[in-house]
Amino acid sequence: MVSLGCPKNLIDSEVMLAALERGGYRLVASAELATLVLINTCGFIRPAVEEAIDAILTIAENKKERPGQLLVVAGCMVQRYGEVLTEELPEVDLFVGLDDFHRLDELLADIDSTAKSVVHSGAGSFLMDSSIPRRIATPPHRSYLKITEGCNNRCTYCLIPSIRGVLRSRTVLDLTSEAVRLEQLGVRELSLVAQDLTGYGRDLREPAHLVMLLQSLIQKTSIPWFRLLYAYPSGISNELLQLMAQEPRILPYIDVPFQHASDTVLAAMNRHYCQAELDEVVQRIRSHLPECAIRTTFIVGFPGETEKDIEILLSALERWQLDHVGIFQYYDEEGSLASQLPAKVPEQEQQRRYELVMSVQAEISAYRQRRFVGRVEPVLIEGVSQETDLLLEGRSRFQAPEIDGCVYITSGSVNPGDIIPVRITEAHTYDLVGEVITDKNSG
Repeated sequence: MVSLGCPKNLIDSEVMLAALERGGYRLVASAELATLVLINTCGFIRPAVEEAIDAILTIAENKKERPGQLLVVAGCMVQRYGEVLTEELPEVDLFVGLDDFHRLDELLADIDSTAKSVVHSGAGSFLMDSSIPRRIATPPHRSYLKITEGCNNRCTYCLIPSIRGVLRSRTVLDLTSEAVRLEQLGVRELSLVAQDLTGYGRDLREPAHLVMLLQSLIQKTSIPWFRLLYAYPSGISNELLQLMAQEPRILPYIDVPFQHASDTVLAAMNRHYCQAELDEVVQRIRSHLPECAIRTTFIVGFPGETEKDIEILLSALERWQLDHVGIFQYYDEEGSLASQLPAKVPEQEQQRRYELVMSVQAEISAYRQRRFVGRVEPVLIEGVSQETDLLLEGRSRFQAPEIDGCVYITSGSVNPGDIIPVRITEAHTYDLVGEVITDKNSG
């Protein structure tokens, strides 16, 4: 399996893996050993589509040497482009959209009579529930819980509503049931994901909101770490922040995509807030949770963005002192409202602005990291470092899996999934270095 894109997509991949196992398949380590290769694609922006096409063509080339190997492609790119892909990529045996991936075993069992492309036109409408099995593809000590599908925010640059559909929330009872099962599998860190966490429950008839869900998860499980990813800025309530401050199992970490700081650009993006409201959100988060790590993303080079807009963004970065920031360059996406806007920013100028914003934020991130030196922090152990087998690797409460830095551990005997105290000895721009607290060095 090749799973591209975000953690929300990874959950879909896990559902497909479970369906394949139900159909008699078992996971193998490489495409060379496989009778079937599954690629779950992202179709959100042009680079993601290009990455998916490259992956498909690579497997298709290798497939020539393996007669009978099946190539199945699923996910957002398939939903976005539909049956046109069968003409562009004849090497693929089966394309599966967002409404049918959970029954992949059924489609493959009758593949000779199954249409080559199983994609319903328009946006996806499927919503998984706790009765649908997942074959967890992350390390067993951490996982994701997808609480909604789709989105109602309608940002001008974003195709998610046209691909994934409108907001659809799962019930508190259903999500709690899945969390209980994930805990039984050994999960110790559960990250809640959605296109917009704070939109959770707005579409349900019975009262439901993010605070209510978190209270249920805390009450019904003993999972030690809950992490919040993808919260829309204007939806962050004082009630949510108060719960995070009161409940240590909800980590002092929140991912809040701001996308810009200039009112002009935010209005063009159809983001439902202004710079003053972002100032207020940051102030409220820090007031309730002084130690909270704030992560965000920005888009530079949006149509009509000026040098003054970049200056506004840089000034806001200095003022906000955010912990983790991802910067993306704008891409025209066919079908988006933003693609029709005038005053495009040249690619070379986009690159310059990207590098400028990244350099300013790197200094801020390095400064924020230095406050941890000398402190003892609980760290979730991931295992041997990806950089060198001479070090162990873990993450603090302030570092999300896959997207933030990590804690390199120079000494100590620990196991993956352990949450242990680590004294931080060094701070770098994105990573920390520390040693496990033992009786010998606990003073």
